[in-house]
Amino acid sequence: MKHFVQLVLLSLFLANCSNKPQYNDPIPKHDSFNMESREVGETRTINIWTPEDYKESNVSYPVLYMPDGGIEGEDFPHIANTIAELVKNKSIPPIILVGIANTDRRRDLTGFSETEYDKQYAPQTDGAKNYRAFISNELFAEIEKRYRVTDKKGLIGESLAGLFVVETLFLKPELFDFYIAMDPSLWWNNKHLTHTAKDDLVNFPDKNIRFWFAGSSAVDISDSTNKLAEILKAHAPETLIWKYSNEPNEKHNTIFRATKEKAFIWALGNNKNE
Repeated sequence: MKHFVQLVLLSLFLANCSNKPQYNDPIPKHDSFNMESREVGETRTINIWTPEDYKESNVSYPVLYMPDGGIEGEDFPHIANTIAELVKNKSIPPIILVGIANTDRRRDLTGFSETEYDKQYAPQTDGAKNYRAFISNELFAEIEKRYRVTDKKGLIGESLAGLFVVETLFLKPELFDFYIAMDPSLWWNNKHLTHTAKDDLVNFPDKNIRFWFAGSSAVDISDSTNKLAEILKAHAPETLIWKYSNEPNEKHNTIFRATKEKAFIWALGNNKNE
């Protein structure tokens, strides 16, 4: 019975992922470049959106890094357009968006798994450690070389990219100053991240870090996001400032667009209301 339920949940998850609503997002003006990565052994395409007045000023900006950051069928256009609108309205300060286009998404965004259930979804896994090393050891330096940036960095992702965000928060929290995860796939590896969260929080760095995450009505995900919120309520250190947005009226394939604005405002805005 347990395996039957898992298969049903997997089928629903895949259906949600493959049947996303179709949007005609205008592609914003942006830069793109390719870079060779030793960490992942591939050429990766990087897309960069800069604030409207970037070229006319000498100001340095924080950077938001985003997996699923391709132009075609990925999240770069709608996230860049949203940031542009929020900056224009002065809801958030200007920030540079760096999108990483996918090659093998399921490999790059998942850590090790010992469950047969996960192998049905992602036969090649455990690439997250290499992908994270690519970002921290190679991409950071390339962006710093090409653009005027501050030391402030953020990471955003949804679904498997959200899983990567949460895993990075727990394993390498010092890499970023703020983390945003929509419907993170915390079911991965038999909910490993929620099982180890308490121990990871004990070793949290003495650095103020902000973490915003949301959970939809997807049962396999909401159970874990609710559990994570309980763990953080009981065990989060003072240096971890967090907010959970429970979204039972949203589906897995709608939650990113439904929550992105309030996530950005909380993570980057004036923060008067925690």
